[in-house]
Amino acid sequence: MSQEQVTNRTDHVIGIWNRPSVRIGIIVAVIALIAGVAVWIRIENSRVYIEKSVITAPAIELSPQTSGTLEEVYVQNGDVVNGNTIVARVGNELVKTKTSGQIVYTLDTIGALVNRGTVVARLIHPQDLRVDGQLQENKGLSDVRVGQTAIFTVDAFGSKKFTGVVDEVANTSRSGDVVFSISDKRAQQDFDVKVRFDVNAYPELKNGMSAKVWVQK
Repeated sequence: MSQEQVTNRTDHVIGIWNRPSVRIGIIVAVIALIAGVAVWIRIENSRVYIEKSVITAPAIELSPQTSGTLEEVYVQNGDVVNGNTIVARVGNELVKTKTSGQIVYTLDTIGALVNRGTVVARLIHPQDLRVDGQLQENKGLSDVRVGQTAIFTVDAFGSKKFTGVVDEVANTSRSGDVVFSISDKRAQQDFDVKVRFDVNAYPELKNGMSAKVWVQK
């Protein structure tokens, strides 16, 4: 490119910049960008992010009182059962439910020897489903309290947002979950944070689904 071409191009750029409408447009765009960044920072500072989360409910484990061969399993994952329902036969013993619920696990090794106390089936109460998150103590645990609003997403449904309320913040850390911070070598503990949601409003949410949670401070 010749010197004359460079000069002409420079003059052209300067001419464009000297137009009031162009300068105003650029200034407005910069202001909008700064405002957007400020809003984003304010939003991020107003909530606590919990990445390690899963939808779950307390499990009720069913097992035989005596050892024997697993002869039959009468239920499947996902089945909704009533109390006193036979779920399996181990030897001559019938393993039954004591309460109603939904089956979430069955032992499928028919013909295998099953020891006393071995779990042959698990069930949950769907109404007890919660989002159970693990929050490291230095990631905002002190800002999380029961009753705060929480927004969460579920991996199975992409960016769709669900709403809940913090239902429980553990008083003690998860045993064995010790992480060392590179900066100070001090052990950091994970604490359970449980979020309650309306299971009737979100019937698509199932036990075991992975989730991410944002708790509003």
